Amino acid sequence: MSEALIGLSASTTQTVTEPMLAKNVGSGTVAVFATPELILLLEKTAVAALAGKLEPGTTTVGSGLDVSHLAATPVGMQVECRAEVTAIEGRKVTFKVAADDAKEPIAEGTHTRFIVDADKFQARADAKTNTD
Repeated sequence: MSEALIGLSASTTQTVTEPMLAKNVGSGTVAVFATPELILLLEKTAVAALAGKLEPGTTTVGSGLDVSHLAATPVGMQVECRAEVTAIEGRKVTFKVAADDAKEPIAEGTHTRFIVDADKFQARADAKTNTD
């Protein structure tokens, strides 16, 4: 994939709601933004950074995350996530990711995704259920 993707970025915002709390997703017992929900928002942001920039018939799939969840965010507070393409190695795309709430940074790290042929990827996954 083209080095022209380096520097592409996106940001997303989300208000923390009750269903996103650690106590409600099973990742803890406290009423704060759950780490799995944070990871989901960071991945969505990385996908958004590449929206409309990939060749037809291709998509990206997540392959790795190295993220530190730095601070707790209560229900009702808005979270802003950012993702920027920092490297391309063949089909591997690396992103710098970060998130802040209204008071402080809450996450930082890296995320990797691979560019794949969407139909072939889906067919390989679906083949796992073939009992022949």
